[in-house]
Amino acid sequence: MSSSNIPEDKRLLELQRFELLVSAIHDYAIYMLDVDGYVVNWNAGAQRFKGYTTNEIVGQHFSRFYTPEDQATGLPSQALKTAAAEGSFQAEGWRVRKDGTRFWANVIVDPIVGADGRLLGFAKITRDIGDRKAAEEALRRSEQQFRLLVQGVTDYAIYMLDPSGLITNWNAGAQRIKGYTEAEALGTHFSRFYTTEDRAAGVPQTALSIAKDEGRFEREGWRVRKDGSRFRAHVVIDALHDTEGTFIGFAKITRDITEQHAAAEALKRTEKALVQSQKMETIGKLTGGVAHDFNNLLQVIAGNLQLLSRDIVGNERAERRLNNALAGVSRGAKLASHLLAFGRRQALEPKVANLGRLIFTMEDMLQRALGETVEVQTSVGHDVWNCLVDLGQVENALLNLAINARDAMDGAGKLTIEVANAHLDEAYSLAHVEVEAGQYVMVAVSDTGAGMSPEVIAQAFDPFFSTKPEGKGTGLGLSMVYGFVKQSGGHVKIYSEVGEGTTIKLYLPRSQQPEDLIADVDQRPAVGGSETILVAEDDEQVRITVVETLRELGYQVLVASDAEAALAVVQSGMKIDMLFTDVVMPGRLSTPDLARKARERLPGLAVLFTSGYTRNAIVHGGRLDAGVELLSKPYSREDLARRIRHAFANQSQRGVMPSAPAQNASVTASLSGPRLRILLVEDDEVIRATTAEILQDLGHAVTQALGGAQALAILDAGDVDLMIVDIGLPDISGTEVAEAARAKHPTLGVVFATGQNIAITMDRACVLVKPYDRQAIIDALRFSL
Repeated sequence: MSSSNIPEDKRLLELQRFELLVSAIHDYAIYMLDVDGYVVNWNAGAQRFKGYTTNEIVGQHFSRFYTPEDQATGLPSQALKTAAAEGSFQAEGWRVRKDGTRFWANVIVDPIVGADGRLLGFAKITRDIGDRKAAEEALRRSEQQFRLLVQGVTDYAIYMLDPSGLITNWNAGAQRIKGYTEAEALGTHFSRFYTTEDRAAGVPQTALSIAKDEGRFEREGWRVRKDGSRFRAHVVIDALHDTEGTFIGFAKITRDITEQHAAAEALKRTEKALVQSQKMETIGKLTGGVAHDFNNLLQVIAGNLQLLSRDIVGNERAERRLNNALAGVSRGAKLASHLLAFGRRQALEPKVANLGRLIFTMEDMLQRALGETVEVQTSVGHDVWNCLVDLGQVENALLNLAINARDAMDGAGKLTIEVANAHLDEAYSLAHVEVEAGQYVMVAVSDTGAGMSPEVIAQAFDPFFSTKPEGKGTGLGLSMVYGFVKQSGGHVKIYSEVGEGTTIKLYLPRSQQPEDLIADVDQRPAVGGSETILVAEDDEQVRITVVETLRELGYQVLVASDAEAALAVVQSGMKIDMLFTDVVMPGRLSTPDLARKARERLPGLAVLFTSGYTRNAIVHGGRLDAGVELLSKPYSREDLARRIRHAFANQSQRGVMPSAPAQNASVTASLSGPRLRILLVEDDEVIRATTAEILQDLGHAVTQALGGAQALAILDAGDVDLMIVDIGLPDISGTEVAEAARAKHPTLGVVFATGQNIAITMDRACVLVKPYDRQAIIDALRFSL
């Protein structure tokens, strides 16, 4: 039934009901406009939103609800035109209440058309959506701030991945850490940042799988930058889901922890090095104590065997057995020396040497020691630097390494010794915290033997550890090498794999000093004397043996069992010419303090120290203190006799002071002859200084050398007319120095300074007997020219 057939009263009733419905709506402003935009009616929602009552607004133009800006642009009339033309107008925008406040509104304008199609007006529905707008704005600001925050973070790489692992966004931190720009990264797979090994092992896919299944993946590992360099990364991957719980991808955060990782690794290495250092210190104390007692025992045996030798002269069988026993003592002394070397307790006598030349001189000896079935090959780099080392210890170390290599090769194979310059940089030092960066001379000993496992390498330097069958080795060879190199300020490294052979590299610090030339030590027969010697020795058997030996050499001997007893003897007023004292003795008074107090009481007293283990009493930095005379245990009768005469001669010479200077140069020249260029070679500082002063006062030019090797280097470097050389030098016999010097400089004058009257067969040479004075020097100079 059409509306025209509806009774009038019923239509009026429906209209009234509709008006009541519209009027009752409070959440929407519903009202009508005539064709020109004037308000025709007004519901409660409109009054609530806009603040106008029906009486105030009916008949007013609806444009008053618009902002002045929108009114100026004609937006109200444009809305009506759009609604009339298109059948509807819908928009959001700011509207104005009666009190002038603004609210954000959602607006719908529909045209009202009569049955004849004529436009009757407009129906307008307005809804206040300010709360929603505020929420959306807050969300927008939050998202913007989050984007700014993420983009502003440069210490973390923060980006998102789609479910397959493709990159969907990229922050500044990601670009800084990984090196890719946003354009380069977007759309590529995140696995490109992993190492080749990790990609091959499927690590990227595993990470995504764990993150998806468990919600989170967190690990540390190596990652690769755009330039190919690696960095240590801490990575977190979180699975992302939308509001309905649908999985949409991953959030990935990467932090560069390379520095922290390196610091942690360095700390681990430092802790390990500290443990090793403490272990070495403990073992060093143990080995030092053992070596001290062992050397005392050897001294007793050696001393008594040498005393026995005079009783069996002519008995070949007994002499042979005695020599075998003395050879055993020598082997025992070598074993004790290895213990001290490992514990870094030996007194080194370093010289400036070129290890390249040393290797060449050792090649024949090594070949004989290893046998014909081992091929020995040496390789010396160009212009190898000098280093400051104890050459005897270097030879021992190389011989030990060579013998170990021979055994590892079952007596047949190839041994290669290489010498080259090496620079250990800061990176190497960081990886090996016990090593100082700098320049070194590297000696590498390589073999083609069975090699070592990592477990064996870890224990290789431990004392008494050996892979050889029982009875085939002491296990001290490598430990001796380790201790010697460490005491010399160097570094040792083993490179080995099972079945691939072994290379052991020794790094010894470079020396900028010129090379010392080394000759053999003095081997002249031992002589005694008639002076009085005070022996201070706590070991009874050692004391008995040395006292008998000294008395056999003709000396008067006084005895003390410790430092305090020795000082009491000194203070008693008895005549004493020398204090011969062990370095390590029990009691409150130390041996150096004993020597100092004794010399205060007896200024002319000679002092000779002896020990099998010096601790730090007279050795510092692994070297003897200046001016200290030391005879290491075990020593032979000849060693003892020779060092005593040398100590007496030096002490006597110390007491001779330069006499008054000549009145003028002409008088000086008349006494000593022409002005000479003199090389003075003397290890005792006081003697050297006083003698140089006398020579300079006589008008001569003096160059000083502390030892024979330094003297030969000086002779090679400059012109010298005459050399005054002490026979008892610590490194080279004075006679050997003179012979080597004359071989290169035939016209060189030579004066031998010594405490003994010895026969000299060298032409244009004479003996200057200690203690000598000014006139004795003048006479010697005249005789030698």
